[in-house]
Amino acid sequence: MKIPSFSGKSKPPERKKFRTRQKSLADWHPGWLRVADWSIIVGSVFLCLLLLPTRFPGTELLRIGPNWLLIWVVAWSVKRSVWSGTLAGIILGLLQDAMTSPEPSHAITLGFVGFLTALIQKPRFIQEDFISIALIVFVMAIVAETGFGLLLKLSGDRSTDFIWAYYQRVTLASAILSSLWAPVLYYPLNVWWEKMKLVNSH
Repeated sequence: MKIPSFSGKSKPPERKKFRTRQKSLADWHPGWLRVADWSIIVGSVFLCLLLLPTRFPGTELLRIGPNWLLIWVVAWSVKRSVWSGTLAGIILGLLQDAMTSPEPSHAITLGFVGFLTALIQKPRFIQEDFISIALIVFVMAIVAETGFGLLLKLSGDRSTDFIWAYYQRVTLASAILSSLWAPVLYYPLNVWWEKMKLVNSH
């Protein structure tokens, strides 16, 4: 028997609160999850290709911009095998060759960057925070530009003075800008790959 309130009216029944359950990646169909993963990988690569010749305010120093493809290779290689990092660097280097010039090939330098990044991260020498990633990108940009300069020298069709002037102008500017902008690309990719790693582990 309901006890009437002081107003003479019975107390209305409380409404049930329904909590909406957010759908996580673990609830996705494996096929759609694989499609989403590959879409993000391919989409981010093509975004880097589009950004490579683009000069936005704050992304240019001495008419040099960040090496977005190198940043992507580093972001990919820090948590993968040496073979996977090397292969990713070679593929992205070939794509850069298609946009610029295949002589000397960027596949050699980016492949070496992927190899070296995965190699030094295999025993986890460096922790994966923003500062560490920026430091890795800075060093790898210098390695890549040094390797590219050596390839120019070995090709024999350019003078040593030209190569040295190119190296001085490009290397430090590319390393500084690439390291500063590395977290912008690394953070969203790392968040996605960490979620994928958790889903695949269950």
